[in-house]
Amino acid sequence: MTSPGLTLTGLAISLAVLYANLRPWWKGGHEAKKLIPFGSAFVLGAASTVCAGGILGWLAGCTVSAANRGGSTGTGVVTGTASEAPLSRGSMGQLTPEGALVVFLLTIGVVLAWKAAAKAEQKRMAGGAFCGSTLCVTAGFASLLDWLPGLFNEGGAQLRAIVENSGGVL
Repeated sequence: MTSPGLTLTGLAISLAVLYANLRPWWKGGHEAKKLIPFGSAFVLGAASTVCAGGILGWLAGCTVSAANRGGSTGTGVVTGTASEAPLSRGSMGQLTPEGALVVFLLTIGVVLAWKAAAKAEQKRMAGGAFCGSTLCVTAGFASLLDWLPGLFNEGGAQLRAIVENSGGVL
């Protein structure tokens, strides 16, 4: 399943969520560790855009559709004008089976972090996943992060090599 393209109004919602998550960090002293909840979920959201046929890919498509609908409604109500035309679509690439393993493990890590997180961190994580899965379907963001699937693929290949060549001892 190919997710829909992000519209200009969907972009407005995505940028609003991005701003709402980055502004407190910026005003609060720029501590890198405070970006971890948002950033880890952003990476997972970005990765979901290359998970064709899986539940992550389906969720990414649903997120883009929701952003487009919400953005169209919000922008239309506020300004009286809303654009339904999609922005230029992009793709970061494809996952190998080894890369899929890394994305699966990342998903498990983010889910476990979500369960252990305070409510404020859960909101940041939701915002990160939303921004990652919506922004990374555009040509610009996909181009900026086109190295990400390669990183997952290489990491998975290295993990496989370690397990296969170590006689089962890590």
